[in-house]
Amino acid sequence: MSTNRNSIYFNILSLVSLALFATCTTLKAQSYPVKPVRLIVPFASGGGTPDSVARIIGQALSSQTGQTFIVDNRPGANGLIGAELLAKSPPDGYTLMIVSTSFAINPSMYKKLPYNWRTDFTPVTNICGVEALFVLVNPSVPARTLQEFIAYAKRPENKVSYGSPGIGNSLHLAAELLNNRAGIKMVHIPYKGSGPAMAALIAGDIQAMLLTPPQTIQGVKAGQVRALAYTGKKRASFLLEVPTTGEAGLQGMEFDGGWFAMFGPANMPETLLNKIHSEVRAALSTTIVRERFDAMGLVSLGTSPAEFRPFLESQVKAYAEMIKLAGVDPE
Repeated sequence: MSTNRNSIYFNILSLVSLALFATCTTLKAQSYPVKPVRLIVPFASGGGTPDSVARIIGQALSSQTGQTFIVDNRPGANGLIGAELLAKSPPDGYTLMIVSTSFAINPSMYKKLPYNWRTDFTPVTNICGVEALFVLVNPSVPARTLQEFIAYAKRPENKVSYGSPGIGNSLHLAAELLNNRAGIKMVHIPYKGSGPAMAALIAGDIQAMLLTPPQTIQGVKAGQVRALAYTGKKRASFLLEVPTTGEAGLQGMEFDGGWFAMFGPANMPETLLNKIHSEVRAALSTTIVRERFDAMGLVSLGTSPAEFRPFLESQVKAYAEMIKLAGVDPE
């Protein structure tokens, strides 16, 4: 009889402990954050789109929560360094990462990763996306149209090079697809971020680059770079004078500009995950974030964790196929 009674007591204590743990976890999530939060950006500071997105969202989250969201730039290896740092962080919500589409490309671009992309992270939300990319050249390049540029790049004596934020990112992949579709052989020069790559294009250290709208708009309007084409299905509303690649005579070169998402370490409690997602959704609905994203050509998303995970899986698969199509060999 005493054995049964002890068993009952043990079961009751176990249930009470589980209830208390669940209650404590929920209360912690509700009060989050109670200290500064680190937002890892695995690319260089200074104007790159992931950095800009992180700073815009970080400022909005700081205003909402009363706690500081600190952007921590950890550039290198196309985002691998910053992602590895996140994977080794505690799942308490105080270390998060905002990263580009490169996260979905790296599994096919590198033979070995310093982490498991499926099990070492918690997808939080897909913050925003970019409709397409611009094909840019330095003003010194004697080409006013995409076809003129292709003809120029085909001449061996011109030795055309292009830049990107490193090996294996979406801008690198898009430029290699351009090489493939146009029958040219531009030489790839990798940088530690799109900001440094854009600076090299403006300086004339490289002749071409495919770039997202945020940095393109300012550079084109200032006359620092020339936009020859847009890889979208239709022209960009903010640069209507720039034709699509199809209109410019190059078929099969439609390419979206990718996305920018938030991740946490693995094993984040669901209540905490939902709390962070709701805060990001609230930030995306503010006037200041909407206006800044609109000015940069970014489309707000804010997908739920449940929606984002299968999307991520589909993106890894899709980019693996694109990498084969572009003829890019894994590192």
